[in-house]
Amino acid sequence: MIINIPENSDFSIHNIPFGIFSTEDRSPRAGVAIGEHILDLAALSELDVFDFNTAVFEKEVLNDFISLGKEITKKVRRDIQLWLQDDNSILAGKTELFVKQTDAQMHMPVYVNDYTDFYSSIEHATNVGKMFRDPENALLPNWKHIPVGYHGRASSIVVSGEPVHRPKGQTIPVGSEQPVFGPSQRVDFELEMGFITGKSTNLGESISTTEANDYIFGLVLFNDWSARDIQKWEYVPLGPFLAKNFASHISPWIVTLEALAPFKVEGPNQEPKVLPYLEFEGARNYDINLEVGIAPEGSEEQTVCQSNFKYMYWNMAQQLAHHTVNGCNINVGDLYGSGTISGKDENSYGSMLELAWMGTKPLKMKDGTERKFILDGDTVTMRGHAEKDGKRVGFGEVSAKILPAK
Repeated sequence: MIINIPENSDFSIHNIPFGIFSTEDRSPRAGVAIGEHILDLAALSELDVFDFNTAVFEKEVLNDFISLGKEITKKVRRDIQLWLQDDNSILAGKTELFVKQTDAQMHMPVYVNDYTDFYSSIEHATNVGKMFRDPENALLPNWKHIPVGYHGRASSIVVSGEPVHRPKGQTIPVGSEQPVFGPSQRVDFELEMGFITGKSTNLGESISTTEANDYIFGLVLFNDWSARDIQKWEYVPLGPFLAKNFASHISPWIVTLEALAPFKVEGPNQEPKVLPYLEFEGARNYDINLEVGIAPEGSEEQTVCQSNFKYMYWNMAQQLAHHTVNGCNINVGDLYGSGTISGKDENSYGSMLELAWMGTKPLKMKDGTERKFILDGDTVTMRGHAEKDGKRVGFGEVSAKILPAK
C-alpha cells in the first residue's frame, strides 16, 4: 500500500470519496480522502495520467468534474484504488501529492443550485403525527402513496465546521394566542443523508426508478437544522420556512454510489402497493450506521442517537422518480435530503423532538445537565459508516456549534 490506512478508517481503499480542500499553500481544489490523508487530484493531474481536461480539479467545487459523467468519474476512482495498492505505481514516492487531513481546510464540495428535503422515514413521520395530530391516525392520508417533500433554501447549506447562530422568528408562547418575536427556544437537529445528482435533465423530462442510479453521484451526511417553535406557528398552510432555512450542514466528502454498492439491502415492505412509476426492482436501501453526539461547551460529547439509513420507507430512486415525474428538471450538484432518519427504538430517533418527546423526557448529558433541545454552545456531530465482510466505507462527520442569536 502506497500510504498507511489506519484500521477502521472511514476512508479505506474501498471508499475513495471526493471533496474540495485547501491548505496554506494550496488553493481550493479537488481531492480524495484516503486514511488520514488527502490525495491532491490537481497535483496528480500534472503527471498526465488522465485523458480528459483536468482543469476541473482546480475548480472550487466538484460540479464540472461530476458533470463529465460516471464513465470518467468511476474510472478515476478505480485507477486511484489500483495505484494506491501498487507499490510500483505512479504514486510511489510522490509524498508531495498527499496532504494530512489535519493540515487541510475542507470546503463545500459542490455548488448547490437547488435543494429538496423529503420526509421519508415512517417512524419519524409517525412520531411527529402522534405528537402534533392524532396518536391513532398519525400518518396523513397521502404519506404511503407519495414520497412527501418540499423545496428548501440552497443558499444556507454550509459545510461541516461552520458555526450557526440561533435563529429568530415568530413563536406562540404557551397559553397565548398572539405571536411574539425572538430567538427560537427549540432549536433541533435532524439526522439525514443527502444525495447529490450528477446529471442534468431538461424541463419536461422524467427519471424512472430504473434510471435513478445513473443520475445519483454520491451521498453526504446531512444535518437539516430546525426551529421547532417557529415551525409550529408558520408551517400551516405552506410548510417550513424560517424554521428550516437558517442553516443546513453537509459533510465535506461525497461517498460515491459505487462505493456503497456492497451495502445495499431490502427496504421496508410498502403497503398499499405504490403506483407504477414508483415501482422498482432490486435492493435500493443502504445499510449505513448513523449516530449523533451532543457536546455541551467545555464538556464531553454524549451520544444521543444511533440509527441507520436502511430504515427509510421511501428510497432514493423513488424520491428522484417522484421529484421529476411532473417534468421538473434537475441539475448537477442538486442536493436531496432524505428526511429525518428514525428507527423503531427510542435511541434511534433522529431528532431531539422525538428523543426528548417534545421536551417531556429530557436527555441527561455527561456533565450533569439536561437537554430538551439544543442550547447555545452545544456542538452537534453526526457520523456514519457502512461495514460488511471486512469492508468499511464511511463519511467522516458533519459537525457544527450553535452560537447565540445575533
